[in-house]
Amino acid sequence: MKKILVVVDMQNDFIDGALGTAEAVAIVDNAAEKIKNFNGDIFVTYDTHFDNYMDTQEGKKLPVPHCIKGTKGWELNSKIAAALKDKNYTPVEKLTFGSVDLPSLVKDTIGDDSAEITLIGLCTDICVVSNALLLKANLLDAEIFVDSACCAGVTPATHNAALDTMRCCQINII
Repeated sequence: MKKILVVVDMQNDFIDGALGTAEAVAIVDNAAEKIKNFNGDIFVTYDTHFDNYMDTQEGKKLPVPHCIKGTKGWELNSKIAAALKDKNYTPVEKLTFGSVDLPSLVKDTIGDDSAEITLIGLCTDICVVSNALLLKANLLDAEIFVDSACCAGVTPATHNAALDTMRCCQINII
């Protein structure tokens, strides 16, 4: 069985930058420890925007420039980067909440094996849920897990709502 870890958007802007929260800061150590102890294939998503962010649909609905490629806010949190330092991982830049490329990249890694895919990261209620549902829709036989101790939402209430939504969609919450 292939074991896959998907680290979703553990970037500075979501932790202590433009869109940071106390809840996001609080899960960094858990997420770093999960990465350090993980033995399997790792994919790391990067929310990626450009200088024209405010002209995009997302920028008009969320007028807070964040994760602009090449800025400190786009970079991984230093503890997450340190945990990944000696790991072989696949970076996945995504231009919106869910990566349309992630399911095929994971599928290529799994091949004909069965798989257990665990997601951690930010934000539970936006990018984690989007990527979890894309993986579930594209990898029908994979067991998908979300480690709630390694995730944070925009608010605690929306974090819990996203966990409930994923449970309803047969994603395992740990």
